[in-house]
Amino acid sequence: MSIDEPDFNALLGSNLARVFNERDSARREAAIGELFVANPIMYEPDAVLEGRAAISAVAGALLERFGPDFRFTPVGNAVGHHGMGVLHWEAGPQGGPVAVTGADMAEVVDGRISRLWVLLNRTSG
Repeated sequence: MSIDEPDFNALLGSNLARVFNERDSARREAAIGELFVANPIMYEPDAVLEGRAAISAVAGALLERFGPDFRFTPVGNAVGHHGMGVLHWEAGPQGGPVAVTGADMAEVVDGRISRLWVLLNRTSG
């Protein structure tokens, strides 16, 4: 890893834990302020979200929709180079079956997430 590269595992792991698993909106927004640039963009399969508030709202809505035991869990460590990193994850009720798997791919600028792509593995059936 180049000395100029961020710690992709710490950054993307913190995004999963402190943003997408955080039910308290004030703590989630504080984390987004630390982890993301001022005007980030997040790409979901069916939407493009612009700004920290939009990302916080989507994370909160996901957690509310899927219930109090729903958690995102990293699968392995994030890897990256040249300002791009990826972290694979799975999600579902804590202690229960995995409901969805995917990966977050991030463009990192000055140690913060500038653009985030949420890549979902499609379920068969």
